[in-house]
Amino acid sequence: MKSKNIKFVDREKIRTSQARSSKFKHLLDALDQLEPEGKAVKVKYSNDKEVNSMRTAVYKYNHDHGVKIRSNKDSRNKVIYFYREK
Repeated sequence: MKSKNIKFVDREKIRTSQARSSKFKHLLDALDQLEPEGKAVKVKYSNDKEVNSMRTAVYKYNHDHGVKIRSNKDSRNKVIYFYREK
């Protein structure tokens, strides 16, 4: 099966974005300071899309750093908490 829509390009021609890491830099810096069973990071949010983006960034942080940071959302007050487990 051959498609006219599929082409191979040099990797140098692909532009990548660091938007997520820079957008959530303050959050990721705060996660570096979390201790297991210690305090949590509290972050206000405006909509669920923002929460999903934060959680995605944190799950990538978990994978990259080999830690387990969990989250808990308080929908009534529009706040999400991130905390580190053992």
